[in-house]
Amino acid sequence: MKKILGELIEEFFTDNMNLFLVDLSMDPSNKINITIDGDNGVKIIDCVGLTKFLKKNLNEELDDFSVDVSSAGLLSPLASQRQFLKNIKRKLSVQSVDGIEFIGNLTEVSENQITIEWTAREPKPIGKGKISVKKTKTIAFDKIKKANLIVEF
Repeated sequence: MKKILGELIEEFFTDNMNLFLVDLSMDPSNKINITIDGDNGVKIIDCVGLTKFLKKNLNEELDDFSVDVSSAGLLSPLASQRQFLKNIKRKLSVQSVDGIEFIGNLTEVSENQITIEWTAREPKPIGKGKISVKKTKTIAFDKIKKANLIVEF
């Protein structure tokens, strides 16, 4: 059933190219939970459109089911490359699988990794006091345990 759902969602996305799937789950009572995101954000009409599309096309497959389509929230962890791409130049907190946390601005996203940049205060090489040093860290997607946006006002 999950495969059929995935295919239907992908079919919906062919007409809505700026949207993409973040998460899909289904429990034994046929409650379907779908989280989507978009390159330009997600509007309520996008969630409603996907819900109607699925209900129209799933009536043959399931007799009794419920569908909950929502957008990935601002505080939700980033899960896909497209989510990272849309958040370039924003501040992130990235926890590696090693347990090390990096906080910095997302500067680059490739197919396999991200790069974040931050400024750290370090002792001067000569003399007393500290200087600001720009640091960067490249982290492969498979080495990221969790990544969240840091909201600043």
